[in-house]
Amino acid sequence: MITHIQGRLVEKNPTDIVVDCNGVGYLLNISLNTFSQIPDEEHIKLYTHLQVKEDSHTLFGFTTLAEREVFRLLISVSGVGTSTARTMLSSLTPKQVREGIAQEDVALIQSIKGIGAKTAQRVILDLKDKILKVYDIDELSPQKSNTNKDEALSALEVLGFNKKQANRVLDKILKSTPEADVEFLIKEALKNL
Repeated sequence: MITHIQGRLVEKNPTDIVVDCNGVGYLLNISLNTFSQIPDEEHIKLYTHLQVKEDSHTLFGFTTLAEREVFRLLISVSGVGTSTARTMLSSLTPKQVREGIAQEDVALIQSIKGIGAKTAQRVILDLKDKILKVYDIDELSPQKSNTNKDEALSALEVLGFNKKQANRVLDKILKSTPEADVEFLIKEALKNL
């Protein structure tokens, strides 16, 4: 699985970009949200989702892990394909999609081109519990990203710990030791989980 692409931006269009990685050009399909966040710098890094079908391999690119996560949640819903999910993330920000689902805002989800009432209700029904489970209410408001915390949380998930529980433990550790490195965070969290 290709998890991210880092390289030279060769071509930038509202729906796709081409990134040169050591002489190989990768075409990544993107949302308008990602398009607006891609800097006009030569070197970029995008998180990716690889869709493998019988007749094609398609890469989707995202500037943030949050957008990729929302995209993956959306395509897990029956009847929502990659193009519909990309349209949703082009019409709304990942945060608006998450909040719309969490607050059961059918009108907001239905306002997206190509989404009917039944699909909007299915998206909310299928994803509301997942959204509330993964994102605490305070996480729905913008907060400063902590790379060390993210890495420690990822490592704890790989070790089989519950994401929400591990997140709470890491938050407690960071309150007492805000400048803790990844190794310290993981060791302390293992003591408390």
